[in-house]
Amino acid sequence: MSEEIFDIVDDRDRVIGKQTRQEVHRRGVKHRAVHVLVVNERGEVYLQKRSFKKDTFPGAWDSSSSGHVNSGETYDACAVRETREEIGLFLKRTPKRLLKIDACAQTGQEFVWVYRSEFNGPFRLNPDEVECGAFFKPDHVNRWMAERPRDFADAFRLVWKYYLNPPPPQAKPVAKVKPVAKVKPVAKVKPVAKVKPVAKVKPVAKVKPVAKGKPVAKGKPVAKPAKATKPKLRKAKPQKSKPATRASKSKTTQLAKAKRTAKKPNRKPVSKPRKAKRR
Repeated sequence: MSEEIFDIVDDRDRVIGKQTRQEVHRRGVKHRAVHVLVVNERGEVYLQKRSFKKDTFPGAWDSSSSGHVNSGETYDACAVRETREEIGLFLKRTPKRLLKIDACAQTGQEFVWVYRSEFNGPFRLNPDEVECGAFFKPDHVNRWMAERPRDFADAFRLVWKYYLNPPPPQAKPVAKVKPVAKVKPVAKVKPVAKVKPVAKVKPVAKVKPVAKGKPVAKGKPVAKPAKATKPKLRKAKPQKSKPATRASKSKTTQLAKAKRTAKKPNRKPVSKPRKAKRR
């Protein structure tokens, strides 16, 4: 049988290499493991007694099944494989994850994921892995562990502690923010030429308001404008002659009388008939 190969991880459980099982334990480098707790319907937990053939903690009591994660294997796949190989429990799906324990001296520098599964038995134990096993009440395990802690594997004592009192969830590390790219300086803008001030426009003279006409009396019709008539030409009056002198007046009168007499024919005066007086 070829020796198992494990992944070597850093402080943040990131794979940084791989090495054989013997070399990993000899050097004490960080690697991965799983622990599965099987609980029956009465709330009892199945514990196994490790085979005396084991290289670590032979004959000690441990979780229902536990084991190392092989190189390239996931935690979930390892949990399903270990329950099948050690206690003959074939899980149809991945058991429930409970908590994760960071690598430390008590876990043997293993990052441990703890799972929980429900099954009442029976089990088919692998003699190369398991000496024996049984269901125990949690109270019984607490008294037993307090009286004889060396009866249990070191990693299981820590798993049992956190199983009964889970630690608060750890805050996820904040992702590093990428530095903002430097912005290129903006090219300097040439100053705009000064614009000459516009000549001031003289203010326009104020126009006097037109006098408001008197309001027309309501009801009275507005008189129509008279039609334009042609101007009548006045006849020039004959200029009066200046008054003549007395001598000139006598001459003129004499001439006028002569003219009248010359014109009139010689007629006898006709006597008018007298009207008869009434008696």
